[in-house]
Amino acid sequence: MPESRDAFYIDGRWQRPHGSGRIDVFSPADGSRFMSVPEGLAEDVDAAVGAARRAFDDWSRTAPTERAALIQRIRTGLKARREELATLITRQMGAPIGFSRSVQTGAPIAVFGAFARLAGQFAFETRLGHSKIVREPVGVVAAITPWNYPLNQIATKVAAALAAGCTVVLKPSEVAPADAFVLAEIMHEAGVPPGVFNLVTGVGPVAGEALARHSQVDMVSFTGSVRAGRRVSELAAATIKRVALELGGKSAGIVLDGADFATAIPQVVRACMANSGQTCSALTRLLVPESRYAEAAERAVDAARALRLGDPMDEATRLGPLAYKAHQARVLDYIRTGIAEGAECLLGGAQPPDDTHPEGYFVAPTVFGRVAPAATIAQEEIFGPVLTVLTFRDTDEAVAIANDSPYGLAGGVWAEDDASAEAVARRLRTGQVGINNGPFNIDAPFGGYKHSGNGRELGQPGLEEFLEYKAMQFPLR
Repeated sequence: MPESRDAFYIDGRWQRPHGSGRIDVFSPADGSRFMSVPEGLAEDVDAAVGAARRAFDDWSRTAPTERAALIQRIRTGLKARREELATLITRQMGAPIGFSRSVQTGAPIAVFGAFARLAGQFAFETRLGHSKIVREPVGVVAAITPWNYPLNQIATKVAAALAAGCTVVLKPSEVAPADAFVLAEIMHEAGVPPGVFNLVTGVGPVAGEALARHSQVDMVSFTGSVRAGRRVSELAAATIKRVALELGGKSAGIVLDGADFATAIPQVVRACMANSGQTCSALTRLLVPESRYAEAAERAVDAARALRLGDPMDEATRLGPLAYKAHQARVLDYIRTGIAEGAECLLGGAQPPDDTHPEGYFVAPTVFGRVAPAATIAQEEIFGPVLTVLTFRDTDEAVAIANDSPYGLAGGVWAEDDASAEAVARRLRTGQVGINNGPFNIDAPFGGYKHSGNGRELGQPGLEEFLEYKAMQFPLR
């Protein structure tokens, strides 16, 4: 297990940074120092962008089948190092080891496989009358990724960009950068040409902003907070570059009266609490009929209480710590706000959880009942293991409450049958909706409405984000 990294991956080789700054990464389970990485400067970003620009012409002209084969080799490399990657992710951001194996590493392996298939099947050229419509790569892509699903959010951007024929500069979150270095090693071993993939670590206000404003970057694909996404957009506007944003969420899980509450309520709780609530699409608002509030609240508390909180390296743990100390403090502040505003704290709260390391960044699974739709904890993204239970009188009110949010990333509807759930789902202003706990589909587009961002990841729309249209008009004969 590496304790430090000293170089960036630029132009097909490991290169020393221009500065001497370091970023320490702490293990959230006990607060100990886990590793350190270089703190990249604008000069490092410039070197990486320059390498990507030089590599673009040749890479963009490679056959899609050749790109597909390379992406498949990357997938094979990820699969071979899956256990190492799962352990790194758990140690750096606190996801339980079982979750890291199944989701934190399983999902990106699947994503690389999906884009390998798509690259070989997609129609990059079509005919329309006397025109030939060509889809061409947008150019040099800056991928700026978060800490909550570190490798997966890299995969959704990098695999799609490579499949499209783009070159990439990756800046992972400074909170969880370890897996990105392993990916760079895998890229090198897979034979990715020099400059096609480049890695620079650093903080958002320095390395991230240097990428967003760089005149030789053609597109920024960013996942993170609304505040940071707004800043990326402002900087990118100066050079009229394309921007794709995947931002926050405050998603609602609507359980209608005809649904099986014994099944539906625990499913909403798990969809809220997975990854300790650090999921942008988490169902953090449970909407239930007023007449069945008592039953729903009791079932929600029982389901949340059953999730074992503890050491993320323990196979039995279902909830680990939050990723870093400042975020733990932020989530605890939201819990205190919920109590101060009059919501009923049915489980958990701001007190330190029992049986966890005192220096770890733990928050107990928390359930609030009788939450007003306009309450802070019902409107703002908490990004922790906090569920709010709201009530509605009829379907129209349920839809109105669900849509009364600045966000629109995901949602879920449970009903007596799929058709009834779909009728409600069609009225939700959100990018994804689960119907009676329908599972996630990596071949379907993912993204949001409103403050949840713009653009889509995954599936064919996720590939098309990285492509331009060119129409060539031929003589009429």
